[in-house]
Amino acid sequence: CNLQPKDAAKMPESAWKLLFYTLSWSYGIYLLFFTEYPFFYDPPSVFYDWKKGMDVPTDIAIAYLLQCSFYGHSIYATAYMDTWRKDSVVMLLHHVVTLTLIAFSYAFRGGGRRPWGKMGGSSAGSLRSLGDITPTLPLCPSRFWFRLYWFPLKVLYATCYSSLQSVPDIPFYFFFNALLLVLTLMNIYWFLYIVLFVAKVLMGQMQEVNDVREYDVEDSRKT
Repeated sequence: CNLQPKDAAKMPESAWKLLFYTLSWSYGIYLLFFTEYPFFYDPPSVFYDWKKGMDVPTDIAIAYLLQCSFYGHSIYATAYMDTWRKDSVVMLLHHVVTLTLIAFSYAFRGGGRRPWGKMGGSSAGSLRSLGDITPTLPLCPSRFWFRLYWFPLKVLYATCYSSLQSVPDIPFYFFFNALLLVLTLMNIYWFLYIVLFVAKVLMGQMQEVNDVREYDVEDSRKT
């Protein structure tokens, strides 16, 4: 593809993430819009009739398995395989928090609060993977819409408020919501990166359209 050496080195990582996020997002679309689950249009429904030890439907269990295995691998990949970036430590923490949420959600029958909540993140993630080797301007509206609008509206509303309305004594309420709020802060952190990137492009401070996280690394090295 006549890529520069720096881009060629990132290609395996970007291609793998693009493949996984596309498949994961597609499966999330299937669960949300082509089954009888009302999760997207009625987020509090994940807690209706909740009880300890309840069965997890096979199709949702598959979503748990896919997401859990991916983020388990991602912890290792971020530390030892992927291109190291300025935000890699935050990314590593993100994977640990996400894996913890998924595993505990399954263990305590969390009503599918994590796998279906990852649908929006998977869509933004696939765009970011594509953006590693192409212009990344589409990231700004997509990340805002999926991670800063739908995530609080669909996920946090259900877990912070609706869960107590449906199950007043729901276990690990503060544990789950604290980790979800940590993810929200990370989403804000990365969105600010993208806003910084767009601002630098508009002000003519960048000659090439690159990943703003790597731009900051190069900038800090020159300094």
